[in-house]
Amino acid sequence: MNPSPAPPPTAPRLLLVEDDPVSAAFLATAAAALPAEVIQAASRAEAEAACSTGTFDLFLFDANLPDGRGEDLLRALREAGIATVALAHTADLDPGQHARLRAAGFAEVLHKPLSVTTLQAALRRALPAHIAAPPCWNDAAALSALGGQPAHVQALRAMFLAELPGQRLRIAEGITTGDLAAVRGELHRLVASCGFVGAAQLGDAVRGLQADPMDREALAALAGAIDALLASGPAAPAQAPAAG
Repeated sequence: MNPSPAPPPTAPRLLLVEDDPVSAAFLATAAAALPAEVIQAASRAEAEAACSTGTFDLFLFDANLPDGRGEDLLRALREAGIATVALAHTADLDPGQHARLRAAGFAEVLHKPLSVTTLQAALRRALPAHIAAPPCWNDAAALSALGGQPAHVQALRAMFLAELPGQRLRIAEGITTGDLAAVRGELHRLVASCGFVGAAQLGDAVRGLQADPMDREALAALAGAIDALLASGPAAPAQAPAAG
């Protein structure tokens, strides 16, 4: 079992059960970025040992393990009185298997391969009380990029917000028509603008869509981040960060 790098003290604790080293590394890195503490196990036996010595806020179990099935592992833990919310992940598209996993108590079945955005969205759904959404505006980043002038930041944010509905429309049209070159061009320009004005949440969403412009979860995350920014308005930073 391998712990992830030390997260903030309030981060949720996840048990990831995956025997493939490449998949395990990807899933652990994506989950840890929430942030979260990720404990890894490569088998049912290792998972049961981890649960006997600590508690978790979420389980993320592979459907097929070297020494059993994910559904059998979850049933055994439920019989032991452990009620932790659980998600399953599998490369199998068989509806019967997905139905068995849900019947065993998994709240959601994730299909591999999956993007970072899709995984993190599922983890946020499972842990709404533990994972706070990133802030709309990162004032320190904007002030650093724009010379520490709050009025300058606010003015550029107003321009940025005025352009945002048109950019969203062009991205949506490109996805609808299959013009991925146009979509990637809009996303490239948008992520650069996000850096200048400190649009932290939107920047993360844009990068998620850049990884896979046809990912519905990533597109939904982009729409949500745009809506949040438009609702917040062009907030002005209170002051420049202190020199030091």
